[in-house]
Amino acid sequence: MTTWTTWPSQEALSRDTRPPSRQGVGRLVRLAVFGGAVWAVVAKGRLGPLATAAAVVGILAAYVVVWGYFRVTLRHLLWPAVGLLALLMAGGGTARLLDAPVAAVVLWCACAVLAIERLPLFAGVPAAAVALLSFAFFASGDNWLVTTLTVAGLALAGYTVRLDAEARGNTHRLLAQERAARAAEAESAALAERARIAREIHDVLAHSLSAQTVHLEATRLLIERGAERELVLERVVAARRMAREGLAETRQALSALRGEMAPVEEFLREMVDAQGARLEVAGEPRPLPAEAGLAVRRVAQEAMTNVRKHAPGARVALRLEYRPQEVELEFRDFGGNAPVDNSLGASGAGYGLRGMRERAELLGGALEAGPQEEGFVVRLRVPA
Repeated sequence: MTTWTTWPSQEALSRDTRPPSRQGVGRLVRLAVFGGAVWAVVAKGRLGPLATAAAVVGILAAYVVVWGYFRVTLRHLLWPAVGLLALLMAGGGTARLLDAPVAAVVLWCACAVLAIERLPLFAGVPAAAVALLSFAFFASGDNWLVTTLTVAGLALAGYTVRLDAEARGNTHRLLAQERAARAAEAESAALAERARIAREIHDVLAHSLSAQTVHLEATRLLIERGAERELVLERVVAARRMAREGLAETRQALSALRGEMAPVEEFLREMVDAQGARLEVAGEPRPLPAEAGLAVRRVAQEAMTNVRKHAPGARVALRLEYRPQEVELEFRDFGGNAPVDNSLGASGAGYGLRGMRERAELLGGALEAGPQEEGFVVRLRVPA
């Protein structure tokens, strides 16, 4: 039932959805029809000047009515469209009375095709039937077989044009939806990239700068209290070391954002060599996705920082295992010379393991951290 009461979509009725080449062909056809009609009137010769002028005005009026019909059907205005179509049919009848059968045939046939193409079928089919019956009774000859075939062909042509326009409209609508989806996907990717950059800036600069602030504040207090030169120098050296480490981590983060990261295994080997730790690799090594590789790096760095802070001198062992669907990093220390603070909150505040846990969960992985035997274990698993 909805097929009979539904208008063709605006995408189907609009010329803007047609390819430029097809629009150009349509303009040429309309121009040729208009020019041919005017030429036929003028070349007829037996019409007087006034009759010729009236015929040309009638052709212009028909063109304006057709233009208006296209406009109102595009806006889905039923009664104005039916009225303009009736006006065209009446123009065909007038042409027939004025002994212009060709003009009458053109107008009635055009009305039949346009009614089926651009109106809801419940209105388009009766309007087309009236136009085709007018053609059959007033403009055809005695050959009813040819007339019947012509009427059926015109009805079929109108419906075919309607289906073609609907297919074009659906294609245009799907293309617009796909473009909107791609734009939304690009915007989402841009937001995700901004979030990743913000995370890197926070993880690197916030930690480094906050540590430097602590050392510089301690240096200021020592100077105000007249502390010995060695103590002040120790704090300055520590702040300088933190600045260098922060600069190095910032460069690593920028390289990671550009996709220029060294392999995870190479990074871990360099880190354990510098810290005197031990690294074990299990499974078949393979390149990791950028986010997964970055998570492994950051967790290893944070865990090593916590060892220096809370378990200085502790033995450290790392195990990197490549699994079919994920990669796991296990970071274990065996206790140091200083008392071990096993609380997660003291291991780095917002920047520390809590931030690493959030990073792992964003990737669909998990991070576990807690005391084990005489030391502390951090275990990261991320899809890769």
